[in-house]
Amino acid sequence: MARVGLVVNPAAGRDIRRLTGGASVVDNYAKRRVAECVLAGLTIVPDTPTVAVMPDNAGIAAHAVSEAPDGVTIEQVDMPVEKSAADTRRAAAHFREHADAVVVLGGDGTTRDAAMELGDVPLVSVSTGTNNVVPTPVDGTTAGAAAAVVASDVIADDSVTYRHGKIEVVADDVNGTKRLTGLAAVEVTDRPFVGTRAVIDPSELLGGVVSRAHPSEIGLSCVAGCLEPLAPDEPGGAALRLGDPADAARTIRGILAPGMTTEVGVVDHDPLDWDEPATFTVEDGVVGADGERELELVDATVEITPVANGPRLVDVDAALGAAADAGALLQDATTVENP
Repeated sequence: MARVGLVVNPAAGRDIRRLTGGASVVDNYAKRRVAECVLAGLTIVPDTPTVAVMPDNAGIAAHAVSEAPDGVTIEQVDMPVEKSAADTRRAAAHFREHADAVVVLGGDGTTRDAAMELGDVPLVSVSTGTNNVVPTPVDGTTAGAAAAVVASDVIADDSVTYRHGKIEVVADDVNGTKRLTGLAAVEVTDRPFVGTRAVIDPSELLGGVVSRAHPSEIGLSCVAGCLEPLAPDEPGGAALRLGDPADAARTIRGILAPGMTTEVGVVDHDPLDWDEPATFTVEDGVVGADGERELELVDATVEITPVANGPRLVDVDAALGAAADAGALLQDATTVENP
């Protein structure tokens, strides 16, 4: 029988950008409701997949188990709960061996944490976070239905999934070598401490590297997209170096954070091939990934490289369209009569 993993991050969508900008608030009640919809969507196929859900201390997983629709067999993964990103990574590592598809409810950070461990398992990423470049703004029922048709092999999953890139960081500073992985963007800022983690002041941005770019996205991906769009399944990435709009050769106005549009000066914009690094010098600053500060650096040389081995993301529309084309959603053709 097909198996689907479910990750719901209780902390997603609750950072400081709810207060400083217009980031949406997705509370745990809303996440429970979306999880319920995901489970309902799984019943779209006759042989409903079994489900394993990441446990948490907010009661979301327990609620999913108690409120699962009839015919859905569901259990919590047997694992410790640390109330950190380690929970997502540990659950994803389990699903790598024990799931045919995984649905993740969260933002870019949660999707990145899951992607680091899932390998080739198809991933349906649903936006319930603050920074939502990679996750899809899709109804939970539709996400569950797409996961069901992929996991159940009623369609060829390689025809409805695509490989998203990643961004690898190697930083050498006075304290040694540090590493970081990003999914949509890695940002270099001149702020000397992590603080609340969320990048909320565009003037801090010195540049970075993106694996995708479009004006409709948020953060550094938006800046790059205003210059030259890059689809999520296109090879390579782009490096940007930013500066004062009054002195820069080009300026754009884009969405740098939820609820904020800002003028940004672009000093350089360089397309990158897979495995082609961009080098930055950081005297006293922070390197972040997907809108969150991660590495504090002093007198550092930082190599940021787009790589091809990112997660296999499910194209939800393509998956359900392929299922319909294959007749997998037609329950009883003999009852259909011509008018």
